[in-house]
Amino acid sequence: MIEGAFVRLADAHGLYVARTYAYVADGREGVAIVDVKQPEKPRLDQIYNAEGKLDDTRQLKIAMTNASLFGYVADGRNGLRILQLTSPETMPTYAGFSPRPEPQLIATFKTKGEALAVSKGLDRDRAVDESGNQIAVFGRRGARPFTFAEMQRMLRTGEGRGEFFSVTDEPATEPHTFKSGSTVGASFLVSLLFGFFIVAVTYGRVRRRSIARGDADLE
Repeated sequence: MIEGAFVRLADAHGLYVARTYAYVADGREGVAIVDVKQPEKPRLDQIYNAEGKLDDTRQLKIAMTNASLFGYVADGRNGLRILQLTSPETMPTYAGFSPRPEPQLIATFKTKGEALAVSKGLDRDRAVDESGNQIAVFGRRGARPFTFAEMQRMLRTGEGRGEFFSVTDEPATEPHTFKSGSTVGASFLVSLLFGFFIVAVTYGRVRRRSIARGDADLE
């Protein structure tokens, strides 16, 4: 056990770690979210109880749906609770590697008895060892594991021989602004119509000149 590597909680039960945060079902206190970016120095980031509604939490699981992170909480006598932890609609940093959660209680399902546990959903990921050999596949078929050289090219610059790539939730520059697909499509359509217009005008002029010369058979 690492000395000093602990966080005191009032009623800790189940634990789930997702990237740089550990989510703890903290019983009557709700859900404790612990920053474990430095595992030897964990710190309590926040405790969320939805204004006292989460007061019997026993276990939880974290899962991603589209661009949002959700928490599925077995809240004892209260049933199943659904928390939205990140959202592209309210969080500019939602697309970061591990954005700070901003939990909101969005749904409750009343179970017949006490909700004591939540099963783990199906991961959609691939696990490999240090040599690039596949050790597990979750929810995917038909693709071989990466070789060690291929793994290095994914992780490092210079075709796998340079520095390791890094990410941050605090970029030093402003994000780029990209045109939406609808904007690009509209621009293409306008250009296409303008081209047809030029062709029609040119053909009309040639046709009138041909008729003026008596060459009415020109097609």
